[in-house]
Amino acid sequence: MKTYPRRRVLMLLENNPYLTDGRVKNEANALTRAGYHVTVVSPRAPGHTAWVEDVQGVRVFGFPPTPEMDGFLGYIIEYGYATLIMSILSIVALVRGGVDIVHAHNPPDTFFWLGFIFKLIGKKFVFDQHDLAPEMYDARSEALDGKPGNPLVRRALALMERFTCQAANRIISTNESYKARAIELYAQPAEKFTIVRNGPNPDKFKLAEPDARLRQQARYLIGYVGLMGPQDGVDYLISALGHLVNDLGRRDVLCVVMGDGPALPALKQLAEELKIGPQVSFTGRVSQEAVVRYLSSVDVCVCPDPKNAYNDRSTMIKVMEYMALSRPTVAFDLCENRASAGDAGVYAQPNDVRDMAREIALLLDDPARRERMGRLGRERVETQLAWHFQETQLLSLYADLTGKANASSEAERDVRKIIQSNSRV
Repeated sequence: MKTYPRRRVLMLLENNPYLTDGRVKNEANALTRAGYHVTVVSPRAPGHTAWVEDVQGVRVFGFPPTPEMDGFLGYIIEYGYATLIMSILSIVALVRGGVDIVHAHNPPDTFFWLGFIFKLIGKKFVFDQHDLAPEMYDARSEALDGKPGNPLVRRALALMERFTCQAANRIISTNESYKARAIELYAQPAEKFTIVRNGPNPDKFKLAEPDARLRQQARYLIGYVGLMGPQDGVDYLISALGHLVNDLGRRDVLCVVMGDGPALPALKQLAEELKIGPQVSFTGRVSQEAVVRYLSSVDVCVCPDPKNAYNDRSTMIKVMEYMALSRPTVAFDLCENRASAGDAGVYAQPNDVRDMAREIALLLDDPARRERMGRLGRERVETQLAWHFQETQLLSLYADLTGKANASSEAERDVRKIIQSNSRV
């Protein structure tokens, strides 16, 4: 049988350890199954000390992470250190095993110079845009200080994003909003983009047996899962619960808040100040199995991310996880919330916690509507949003890239077979 060299992919990931980043793991595993040799450079996961590990056939170069730091100086230290050490490890990967395609995940947008250098020696550069760095900086600054951030920092972020888009052979966008923005701002051709959404795996996110102990704690259960940074809007959720309990008299509810982050102590304090401590349960970080079990027990889920230039364009992974578990969602009326959830969501007036409280109360009192919305959400995941549909898009992009790089016809046929198989799932 004819053989061909395995195409070698170098993935750069700074924002999370590889072991905890579901999207990057999905992409790396999909490429590995398709016959690519994948190396990932990322911060080490907690408890890991090795510089090199093999994770399900993916070689992982792990480096000691720096703590997250706020402010301009913190940005320079964190991302400057990460970019330097990741650049060194990229050269090590090139020398030790070779690299054909560099696949950079943001944030940060500091790998454009590596993209230019690798392209000079005949390699391909893929930019996988997870976040909009300038808008995310503004949203975080507004949440922390109530005012926009340093305009010089924002301009620097926008400039690096522009350079990264220009350096890339192909750009992966998580949704149509990200794609349209890049085309408008940076005059990039539409054919340069591929949409690969953060689709959940329906086999991992499916209804489990409700937690009996949890169900006994209140007549109605509300669920939230996600990060708890200053820009994630969980304070809007707690404030909405304050109106739900204190103004609408709904003391028959319990909100299960799953996750962790720097805002968690302030959120607990806010719940006490609003005198809704008995109606809120902060679980901290829990396992995926616990997330599935708890969300399978709740009546309504909430996505409280407020409307701003960042959130309005961003896809909230938690919304699709709620949908995969057949849970109806109450969210603020954001462009990408509607694009993801459609009729599986109820949309409160942007940033209006009183309206969010009213929508939660109405949905709690309408079990038939909850059941219908949950069914529509699950169907939407199974027929449009699930990861195997996104994997098809990713493999198609890579088949195109390797074709332009004169990949063997046999390799291309193998990838196309995987794409067609996924399309039939």
